[in-house]
Amino acid sequence: MYDHELILLGSGYTEDELGNQIPSESRKPILCKVDSIGRNEFYSAASSDLRPEIVFTIHKYEYDNERKVEFEGQQFSVLRTYAIGFEELELTCERVGADVQ
Repeated sequence: MYDHELILLGSGYTEDELGNQIPSESRKPILCKVDSIGRNEFYSAASSDLRPEIVFTIHKYEYDNERKVEFEGQQFSVLRTYAIGFEELELTCERVGADVQ
């Protein structure tokens, strides 16, 4: 079921020796299930200038509000999250730079 690798991309800041804040990125690999976007959801989102492309189902406890993920070398932005039952979470995502092809 969870047979695909997804990398959650977190962002934050670290400090250098002078106390300057430097942007940093964390990468957390997890396992997920991959689904496609339904037709109704796709067209409803398009009316709001959103382009959902893919849905990742993950375990809720692994997600820490990351806004970007990486799957098979492509980066995606998380458009919305949806809890499924007690343990699972759906991440509806669009490809970063999808309008530039």
